Amino acid sequence: MRVDDAAFESVFTSLSKREAEVMDLIATGQSNGQIARRLFLSEKTVKNHVNRIYAKLGVDSRVTAIGLWLSRSG
Repeated sequence: MRVDDAAFESVFTSLSKREAEVMDLIATGQSNGQIARRLFLSEKTVKNHVNRIYAKLGVDSRVTAIGLWLSRSG
């Protein structure tokens, strides 16, 4: 593993368990409302999770977050 690989991986490990769960659902194309219903959360809570995920991943869109998330495995 290169140093860059370790730094790249640390971005993903900085997500909380719930944030990773939300990101997995985002990556399947689910909307905030769908995620809220599935996880028994309010849409506002999901939006807060999404905003924290974007900040931690250093992205500003769902498409970019999904691309980065899916690239982590290889």
